[in-house]
Amino acid sequence: MEADEDEPFLDPSWPHLQLVYELLLRYVISSDTDTKVAKKFIDHSFVLKLLDMFDTEDPREREYLKTILHRIYGKFMVHRPFIRKAINNIFYQFIYETERNSGIAELLEILGSIINGFALPMKEEHKLFLVRALIPLHKPKAIATYHQQLAYCIIQFVEKDNKLADTVINGLLKYWPVTNCQKEVLILGELEEVLEATQATEFQRCMVPLFRQLARCLNSPHFQVAERALFMWNNEHIVSLIAQNRTVILPIIFEALETNIQGHWNPAVHGLTSNIRKMFMEMDTQLFEECQRQHAEKQAHAKMAQDQRQQTWQRLEESAVVHQIG
Repeated sequence: MEADEDEPFLDPSWPHLQLVYELLLRYVISSDTDTKVAKKFIDHSFVLKLLDMFDTEDPREREYLKTILHRIYGKFMVHRPFIRKAINNIFYQFIYETERNSGIAELLEILGSIINGFALPMKEEHKLFLVRALIPLHKPKAIATYHQQLAYCIIQFVEKDNKLADTVINGLLKYWPVTNCQKEVLILGELEEVLEATQATEFQRCMVPLFRQLARCLNSPHFQVAERALFMWNNEHIVSLIAQNRTVILPIIFEALETNIQGHWNPAVHGLTSNIRKMFMEMDTQLFEECQRQHAEKQAHAKMAQDQRQQTWQRLEESAVVHQIG
């Protein structure tokens, strides 16, 4: 019988390793430890070796490493910029070269705590880290293993500085998965949390590409993707942003709503779409009717073009038959 792939790897030598990690942790957290003396040994080279160890498959080891590195970051202020830069480099290597590292979730967990402590106004270095390392972490296939910690870090940035909301939303759109529905569901959930912390000005900057993408999600044949996109309308803050900008948003998603009403295979998606359609109708009847008129006009043009194509093909076929007989 094959071993369960989800079972974590447990290093048989762990009892010996644990003793070493426990001694190091106690040394780092001890109030008797003199940081001036300790930093001769806990130097950049030591920190890099510690970071290399994060790529272990044993979750117990990663947990110790996470606690130790976090305590070193807290105690040795002189090492802070170096630790941030070194983590940054691990992320670059993971995103652009290997897509393999078992410790990404733990490193993001440390960063979540670090970002929480960033002073305002935020340094340019931190904003660059968001754009160059955190947002591209949505690209790798293994995102499900660390998405929870990644989303926490991203939302911390937006909550600390609302002006970063449109940077984050445009970043999510840039790395939107094309064929991976599970990733889409994860990113839609994260997007809702980001929008929850987004103010009107930032929302207006990115709403057109955002709702074009959401319109595609509404029509997804994968019902979980369509359902997750429709759940956005259950969020009061998002609905208020949509209501304020309905003249731009409704024309973008109207066709997607009508397509679902006319023929989405999933009853839950059909029901949620009907509720949203009704919400827009009650929000602005005049706008809704104008969108309806334009949609009907577009469909009539499309039908006319289709009929003309069919007639052209028919004439060509008849002409070919006549030519063959002749």
